[in-house]
Amino acid sequence: MLAGKVKAGVKVMLSYDYCHFEVCLGFADDEVATIERVNELRKDAQRLADEAVRQYAKAKAIAEGRIGSRFDMDALEKEVSEIEKKPESEWSPEEKAKVKLLEDYNRWSEFGYDYEDDEI
Repeated sequence: MLAGKVKAGVKVMLSYDYCHFEVCLGFADDEVATIERVNELRKDAQRLADEAVRQYAKAKAIAEGRIGSRFDMDALEKEVSEIEKKPESEWSPEEKAKVKLLEDYNRWSEFGYDYEDDEI
């Protein structure tokens, strides 16, 4: 055990894809800092940093997917604009699907990435 009451904490820093992630955790004022407890705190900090990297990578992939499909979306928007000039009763099943696809894309793109705030 560390001698007396010592202010202790841990810091984990990661670099990933030119981004830096840092997690700092410390002890409560009345908590005794043992080597075992410091090690557990270090592991918790590492898990949080790893989770931040995982979420970053996922959010980046989603954003890249949106950018990569932007040209397809431009074409779809033009096509849907033409479809919507006709009465809906005259739309083919394929046209209905295209209108729905564009609506869904626009709806979900408003939300962005949600960082999956479930338990780690």
